[in-house]
Amino acid sequence: MAVLLDTNILLRLLQPQHPHAALAERAIEALRRRDPVVNITAQNLVEFWAVITRPIHENGLGFTTAQALSEIRAVEHFFALLPEVPLQKEWERLITAHNVSGKNVHDARLVAAMMVHGIDAILTFNVQDFARYPISVLDPRDVR
Repeated sequence: MAVLLDTNILLRLLQPQHPHAALAERAIEALRRRDPVVNITAQNLVEFWAVITRPIHENGLGFTTAQALSEIRAVEHFFALLPEVPLQKEWERLITAHNVSGKNVHDARLVAAMMVHGIDAILTFNVQDFARYPISVLDPRDVR
């Protein structure tokens, strides 16, 4: 089964003190025992950058751009970055078919990438955000 990581999984890997950090690590290890390729998209990297460079007092991690670039390179090294391909039509189809609005449009873009690349499942702590889509949604708490 081909799997895409949600950005919240990548963020937990950077926060070893977070209660979900160990769950994210264990779930990725379990997935890699089944298939060594675990995927990310450019959308993940954009969202990841936005959070890690946002100031701490604004619910970010406060990284400098140099630190953030180093983390992006590490993520690209450990996970398979799916190639950028046109997603607009699939994204529009999803947001229209599922009546998506607000911040959930970012999740729809991840799902559009999954559809275009033939990815079966997403690993996320936000299971409810992806429940509307015709994909498998994996909660790290349940991956063994």
